[in-house]
Amino acid sequence: MSSSHYDVIVAGVGAMGSAACWHLAQRGQRVLGLERFDLGHTMGSSHGLTRMMRLAYFEGSHYVPLVKRAHRLWGETGAAAGLKLLHVTGALDLAPEGLGPIESSLQSCRDHGLEHEVLGREAIARRFPAFQLPRSHVGLWQPDGGFLASEKAIYAHVGLAQARGADIHTGEPMLDWQPTADGGVTVRTERGSYSAGRLVITSGAWIADAVPALAPRVRTIRQAIGWFTTRRPELFREGAMPVFTLSVEEGNFYGFPLYEHPGFKLGGPHFGREPIDPRDPDRTPSATQVRLLRECLARYLPDANGEPLTVRGCIYTVSPDEGFIIDAVPGLPQAVFASACSGHGFKFASAIGEILAELSTGARPAFDLSAFSLSRFAA
Repeated sequence: MSSSHYDVIVAGVGAMGSAACWHLAQRGQRVLGLERFDLGHTMGSSHGLTRMMRLAYFEGSHYVPLVKRAHRLWGETGAAAGLKLLHVTGALDLAPEGLGPIESSLQSCRDHGLEHEVLGREAIARRFPAFQLPRSHVGLWQPDGGFLASEKAIYAHVGLAQARGADIHTGEPMLDWQPTADGGVTVRTERGSYSAGRLVITSGAWIADAVPALAPRVRTIRQAIGWFTTRRPELFREGAMPVFTLSVEEGNFYGFPLYEHPGFKLGGPHFGREPIDPRDPDRTPSATQVRLLRECLARYLPDANGEPLTVRGCIYTVSPDEGFIIDAVPGLPQAVFASACSGHGFKFASAIGEILAELSTGARPAFDLSAFSLSRFAA
């Protein structure tokens, strides 16, 4: 077995881990990134071409400062890599008036001075004629939202990190890790053992293997995404269709403009409440999830209710309150982790990677992380 020493080891090189590698390498750290699959794999939570960027945040106003920082960093990362990672299309939250999501999004806009507009059903139909909404629905429009080219974003972060000297090992999962007497860590893989001063754990659905304290706090579920044939593609192109969330009786859905795929992408029903063991290699969405996608299209986006061209599954790791968990491993401050991003984390990856780099190098993050602490679940 070989042995090498690094300043920081990052276990899991997906959305969060790749960003952490880049921010650590920028700070002059000698970095090793360990990824259990290949780069850009389809076994986790980051594939599928696109992920949403929303600033009007119905999940809680406290997320807005962090997502604003992420929005800026995505632009900077794309410029550094020579890639367009952030596509600003505007974001539209659609829900029945008075039932919560619109009001929460509106509050986050007011709290943080975000440009926004509340649209009635008729105004939505005029501006975005692809939608056929129930009479009860209204929309919250926020023009700075859009989508991220998710797979390109991971490649960009890894390429930038490598250019600064980071080592990235694919097909090499972390088997286990141990603290050392000098306050560092030793990490073991099938290929060798490595030592480091600090460890960043961003292993997604496998996080509880590395952080046992998370095992009773997180669960993994299968989510469905599909790309469907459109009868009127001009209604769904970038510039005509924003990113959106849609709360209806069939569930909570989300969609994107056409991008690098001939089909219209729809995800949901949000969570679907279908558990999955991440060790199960089958990511195929259930027939129920696909049926609900088709029912959503038929009722609310009928011009996209064509044949499915691609249907994929991915894994969400969900916390009890559906909020993030960003913290140090209990009793071991040399190991920090980010997990349980509960299906809404990718947009934050650029900023969370920066935070993990700061925590690993003794810097004080600019954000109050108390809302994301593991201790909030203590009895």
